[in-house]
Amino acid sequence: MITANDLHKSFKTKTGVVHAVEGVDFEARDGQITGLLGPNGAGKTTTLRMLYTLMQPDRGEIRIDGIDARRDPAAVRRALGVLPDARGVYKRLTARENIAYFGELHGLSRAAIEERTRALAAALDMDDILDRQTEGFSQGQRTKTAIARALVHDPRNVILDEPTNGLDVMTTRAMRGFLRKLRDEGRCVIFSSHIMQEVAALCDRIVIVAKGKVVAAGSADELRAQTGEANLEDAFVRVIGSDEGLHA
Repeated sequence: MITANDLHKSFKTKTGVVHAVEGVDFEARDGQITGLLGPNGAGKTTTLRMLYTLMQPDRGEIRIDGIDARRDPAAVRRALGVLPDARGVYKRLTARENIAYFGELHGLSRAAIEERTRALAAALDMDDILDRQTEGFSQGQRTKTAIARALVHDPRNVILDEPTNGLDVMTTRAMRGFLRKLRDEGRCVIFSSHIMQEVAALCDRIVIVAKGKVVAAGSADELRAQTGEANLEDAFVRVIGSDEGLHA
């Protein structure tokens, strides 16, 4: 389980201070997919970066399976698998070598790395690219490799920043199936997306962020009911256009 309590994050710029996140609160439960939804500049990626300890919040608390991220960030990283917004893979290494390298960083044995690589390659349908050098990979192939190496240590909590961004239709469908599999295994999954149909189809719970704050949270049906709108896109527009916001 992942919980965020009263998160704040500001950045100094040449023109002043930008308040990227201002009091974000939400809970992502085990065995569920929680979607983080919001317009560009809403604070989604900053929030995710704080969750996986790339940034420290100015104020607030993050707990991963009860572990305080500020007090024990190393333990939090061990409990997380992360696909960040930057998808870089080591181009001179094969996909298999990329995965193995991350396994070694997590202290896994060679046998454990080989077993996890087989399982992830089957789940992500990447057997045909495992032993290819990643230079020249398509975006979908890079994303699969990045997800596999993020999950090599078998984490119970998974954070994915726009995992289907730029993927073709068939790869997107396969990725959605993979996310459902993670949920069905009882993992806690958080992913951000700007694709409304994807969020509606995948998420058990949706957290809508606008101007650095949570303005609504609930299932797709609950958000539609709260706003009186027939589809999630209209509900989303109504929520982010309101000064007051809604909470489930």
